[in-house]
Amino acid sequence: MRYNFDEQHDRSNNQSIKFEFVKDLYGSDDVLPMWVADMDFKTAEPIIDALRDRLEQGIYGYTALNDAYYNSFVNWVSKRHDWQVKKEWLTYSPGVVPSLIFAVKALTEVGDKIIIQSPVYGPFKSSIENHGRILVNNPLIYQDGEYQMDFEDLEKKIDEGAKALILCNPHNPVGKVWAREDLEKLAEIVVRKDILLISDEIHSDLILKGHKHVPIASLSPEIACRTVTCMAPSKTFNLAGLQSSIVITCDEKIREKINNSFEIMDMKINNCFGQVAFEAAYTHGEEWLDQLLDYVEGNIDFVVDYIGKNIPEIKVKKPDGTYLLWFDCRALNMDHDALKTFMAEKAKVGMTSGDFFGQEGQGFMRYNVATTRENVKKGIYQIEAAIKEMR
Repeated sequence: MRYNFDEQHDRSNNQSIKFEFVKDLYGSDDVLPMWVADMDFKTAEPIIDALRDRLEQGIYGYTALNDAYYNSFVNWVSKRHDWQVKKEWLTYSPGVVPSLIFAVKALTEVGDKIIIQSPVYGPFKSSIENHGRILVNNPLIYQDGEYQMDFEDLEKKIDEGAKALILCNPHNPVGKVWAREDLEKLAEIVVRKDILLISDEIHSDLILKGHKHVPIASLSPEIACRTVTCMAPSKTFNLAGLQSSIVITCDEKIREKINNSFEIMDMKINNCFGQVAFEAAYTHGEEWLDQLLDYVEGNIDFVVDYIGKNIPEIKVKKPDGTYLLWFDCRALNMDHDALKTFMAEKAKVGMTSGDFFGQEGQGFMRYNVATTRENVKKGIYQIEAAIKEMR
């Protein structure tokens, strides 16, 4: 193994949200932070080398995106996801959440109904409601530890006037990598009902063994021309602080509206270091990513196995993708505020509260395993000890 993911890194001077906000969020500095979705690992050496070379130039003025930036992404999605995209389909964005917001503002009207599938990443809700659109929920069906889409309810919500759907694939927080047949059924509905699809695929490279990410826009020209796909290297390579992502739209009219929305806000100029990291990640980052996925899957296997054998009050299913585990804590018989307090004050583990992902997340907690195995084990042992004391 070229990379050592067991190495502990001191992030106390890293201005890391994950560590800086622990006391504000959990009331104490001695809470183990396992919440926000970034990693405690150094990124790939080729990315660091490329950034160092750019740093040493000493000039950080306005920077133009070049062909190498776009081609690195085109080649990456072709190799990793069997998706053939064209350079002209691509638009720079500082991040996936801004992309969602700009897509909502550019392609829908105030008062339009937009569907989400909860429990789902919290900013989906705010990207709709903060901009005068109406949130419509098409909750996922949860049964025997498995989540599925409710297609019957989805069609009903569309027939009631919804104009767009925001898809999460892979799904955050439940770790579902939607199977091709699920996406084909969803695409058929979207095409038949002629609505807009905004697809957040930021976790598309974090796929565990036995699963494959399918970009929904790759299924057919019919679904592609109705889809805005949002991707980034930020989760894959731990680059969220460099603010560089991509929006993929093959429909010229949709792309023009999105581009105009970025230009109106003067957000077409990128971060010079973000550009370098983006290109280096997608050109030279594959070795690091493959080793990362092996390590993360080992962390996941440990947690799932240990909880299954030792903590019957918590249920957790191995996800298909992401480095996030979705703990079903309802057997602890606590209301959600009590659950959050218990985990922070008794277990001393800071997780993302399930209600951040909607009402359907109450009774659940999200646990981030993109850290050293030592930290992963420490958090689980602390949760186990707190529950034993309560029994």
